Parts: sequence; structure tokens; C-alpha cells
Amino acid sequence: MDAQTAGKTARTLELLHSLAYFVPETEKELVGVGLEPGRMVYFAGRSAPLGAPPATVVTATFFNFNPELIASVIPRAWELARATEVVAARYRAVDAAYVRLFGADVTGSADMAEAAELVSIAAQNIPGVDGRPLYAGWASLDWPAEPHLRFWHALTLLREYRGDGHIAALQTAGLNGLDALITHTATGIGFQRKFAQTRRGWSQEQWDEAVESLKDRELLDRSSGALTEDGQDLRDVVEDLTDDLALAPWDALGEEGAKRLLELATPWRTALVEQEVFPAALFGPRFGKLR
Repeated sequence: MDAQTAGKTARTLELLHSLAYFVPETEKELVGVGLEPGRMVYFAGRSAPLGAPPATVVTATFFNFNPELIASVIPRAWELARATEVVAARYRAVDAAYVRLFGADVTGSADMAEAAELVSIAAQNIPGVDGRPLYAGWASLDWPAEPHLRFWHALTLLREYRGDGHIAALQTAGLNGLDALITHTATGIGFQRKFAQTRRGWSQEQWDEAVESLKDRELLDRSSGALTEDGQDLRDVVEDLTDDLALAPWDALGEEGAKRLLELATPWRTALVEQEVFPAALFGPRFGKLR
């Protein structure tokens, strides 16, 4: 399998992992173990497998959030709930959300069991934890027994493995977290600007200052704020390198295995879009071309 095909496969399946950040079951379960609703649920829920990390570690591994935003809820979250409780609550939430969104007939089906087996082959062939801290935390967890939870768990391992590599690619390209967010938004593929800025906790002053810096580097057009040719080339290099760094597990699954996985899982992904699980602002104007 080539890296581009592997990357497209990963991006197609992404929503089946990331639904956990948006479904109401997540907040219900994590608040139920003591967390405060809102941003604390996201930061603690995603970082809990690292074992109650400090704000600096969450900032480093999440990369494009304002450190002040993270520090407003971490490490206070660990005073309210144990990390192990948060992890367990996250899986309960995914369990309930998958059953609600897809139906028990799907989560308990032979198709789900087959999809779980296929994506598990990829996840279990991730080469290792070197330089992949967020993946390493999730990889330390026990695999669930239920097929739909194994499916989500495997997707999560692949997502965080790819994400850790993406951060390495961004740093290689000389983009810090805010630079990465702004240039990603400018591609039109993901995150509308206002959503990206507010969701990641950046002030208008911080955003504008970073935009001016990117214009000085000739990565953004000085008049329109769109990516320049150099800016687009740099983003293309980042995406290509990200695909290269995430290839190994998908290569182990193989093209036929990946094709079958997409046949099984794409209808579930479509169901999420049709049920409007995700806020519209999550997707840029060019997102539809990738669906």
C-alpha cells in the first residue's frame, strides 16, 4: 500500500473515532465521575491514558491549543476524578453512543466484528512508541472485548499514532501549534476560522499576531490571508510526511484489507454525517471534496 492511499483510508475513518468528542454521552459519563462539563471533559478524557499528566504535557501532546486554556482545567481535573475512572467512563460513553447512533443490530453484527478484526490488524502492527507519546498512553490500555469498542479502540490508536507523527511533521516544517492551526484552516479542508480560534482558545490578538508572522514568512498572502504558493507547498509537504510516518500499520493490513474495511465502515461514517453529530464549523468549504 502506498502512503497516500493509507492516509486517505485513515482520514475516511477519522469521524468514527472523533465522534467521542462530540456526543452527549461523553460529557454525561465524565461529569458522572466528577469532572466539570465543557473543556475539562475533552482535555481530561483524551489525556487520561497518560496517567494524570500536568498541563505542560497536555499542551505538548495536543499541540495547537492555547496553553492558558489547558491550564484552566489541567491538572485540576485530576483532583476531581482519577485518570483510571475517566478512561473507563470514556469507553462507557463510546459504547452508549455507538449503540444509539448505529443501533444494536449494527454494533452486534458480523460486519462490526469483521471491521474490528481488520482495523485491529493495522493497530497491532504499529511499529512502536518511539516519539509517539499520546499513542503510547492509549497503547498502554487493555483492549476491550466487545467488537464495536475494539473497533473504536483500534481507530483511536491509529489516530493518535498518526497525530503524533503529524506534530513531528509540523515541527519539521517550522510551524508551531498556532501556525499549524491557522495554515490548516487556510487550506479550507477542516475547521472554519472562528471555530478554530475559539475552540482552541486563542485570543484575537494572538491570532492576528501569528497571521502577521506567517505573512512575513510569505506563507499567507498579505492581502487576502489565503495560503501563498509557498504556504500550500509547505502544507502539502506536511501532509505527505504525515502519511509517510503513519504508513506502517496500514501497509501491514494491505490494500485488500483496507478496501474491505472501508466497504464495511463507510456507511457508518455516512450515518454520522447524516445525523449531524458534528458541528458544521468543524468542516471547511473544501471538506466535501474529500468525502
